[in-house]
Amino acid sequence: MTELSRLLLVRHGQSVGNIADDEARAAGAHRLDLDYRDADTPLSDTGFTQASAVGAWLADLPEEHRPTVWLTSPYRRAADTAAAALEAARLDATLLTDERLRERDLGILDGFTGHGIRDRFPEEAERRDRIGKFYYRPPGGESWTDVVLRVRYLLTDLRQQYAGERLCVFSHQAVIMGFRVALEQMAEQDILHVDRADPLPNCSVTTYRHGGAALELERYADTTAVERAAAPTTREGSAADEDGR
Repeated sequence: MTELSRLLLVRHGQSVGNIADDEARAAGAHRLDLDYRDADTPLSDTGFTQASAVGAWLADLPEEHRPTVWLTSPYRRAADTAAAALEAARLDATLLTDERLRERDLGILDGFTGHGIRDRFPEEAERRDRIGKFYYRPPGGESWTDVVLRVRYLLTDLRQQYAGERLCVFSHQAVIMGFRVALEQMAEQDILHVDRADPLPNCSVTTYRHGGAALELERYADTTAVERAAAPTTREGSAADEDGR
């Protein structure tokens, strides 16, 4: 099979939804105080700072490691992260959009905290506990396995269209975890352990390189770019079960 040369997966910068989620959890609220639909949730000021830090880091990459193809989720927080990073890197590049990179759809549970789900939708909370986070699909939404499926389809297309190219993808937490499942053949218990033990920071970079017959993980959740710029490193807590905005 044809293969990519390198693959960089960048999680979007901190969004106002991430902040609203933290505040709702701290207050024990049922819902996030957020007026945006998920697709339109913007970056926070910190998120833009993190995105610019990634751009500066990308500009300093050796030529043989610098991406040649740029893709983003259509969701505003990811697309704005990509645009800010490219601007900071001063790279004249075409940014492509693919809806398969969008965040996981939470259906009727969108906007609710775990506390709110247990109070408002006790049957769904019980079903989620019984089925498990990996396979649970909320009404009108997606399971993690649904996300993995669209990532697998996307990878097939990318390998055919961009064989030998170096790709940079700006996306979301659940999607990047889906890439790990698809590329590393990770089992349910393994990916959930990673998600609990090492939550994916905003604007972290996960890198794969071509090795032998397949892409091999080089770095996971690398925050070098953000730390080098002395920007804040932000992430959801390990207890978070509703994927972050």
